[in-house]
Amino acid sequence: MKTYKLLFYGFVALLVMVTFNACEKDNDDTTETEANLAAQEEIAESVFDETEEIADEAYSRALGNFKSGDNWGRRLGECATITLDTTVMPRVLTIDFGDENCLCNDGKWRRGKIIVTFTGRYHKPGTVITHTFENFYVNDNHVQGNKVMTNLGPNSTGQPEYSTVADGSITFHENGFVVEWSSEHLRTWIEGFGTPEWYDNVFLITGSGSHSNSNGGGYTRTITEPLRREASCHNIVSGIVETVPVNRPTRLLDYGDGTCDNLATVTVNGKTRIIRLP
Repeated sequence: MKTYKLLFYGFVALLVMVTFNACEKDNDDTTETEANLAAQEEIAESVFDETEEIADEAYSRALGNFKSGDNWGRRLGECATITLDTTVMPRVLTIDFGDENCLCNDGKWRRGKIIVTFTGRYHKPGTVITHTFENFYVNDNHVQGNKVMTNLGPNSTGQPEYSTVADGSITFHENGFVVEWSSEHLRTWIEGFGTPEWYDNVFLITGSGSHSNSNGGGYTRTITEPLRREASCHNIVSGIVETVPVNRPTRLLDYGDGTCDNLATVTVNGKTRIIRLP
């Protein structure tokens, strides 16, 4: 009888251990899956965020404001052709990367066009700037949609603010996975607005958006700690975004402590993974 009891308790202990290990594996798999989804969402968001910096650099190049050492800025490449038409209203700035992939200074391959229209100077309150795309690809991922920025004028502390509304999609070339989103952000220009250079500009971004993907998943993204974007760095350097998917665990994307690097962390169910930013 004692032998049977020992066997029974041993079986129960083994079952508990197997179940625990299975749960641990499921949690690890869930965290990895959510981290991968967060990385894809970040690629989609960053493509639209960086268009403003590309347009700023292109406009400076068109006006001849770049110094010889600027080497086409931090994002543009020498293969980009820039055309500025000031004979029409709104003004039109066309950035043409060509029909073949163009390696840009931020290490990304681009082709196609970014077309920017603007009703006035960037610094002028009331100016509306619209970014659209024509056969535009980043690292072979197809980007579509538009982004509209409106200069709201200075806030109570004298810092210029911009409303940005984006609607777009990105189709990943590897598997055809599609991410669609719409967002409304407020960009506060906290540093560099009093100088003619573009590379000392620093913005804080707040706001939220909603996303969906071709797998039928939907989610909302809310900036819970303002995102700090510095023109001197290719990636956001700090801030936190909370993503709440439908029927999936909430995840937090943390961009770090202000260091300029390509790393961020994703936390799901109390577990954290490091991801590389695009």
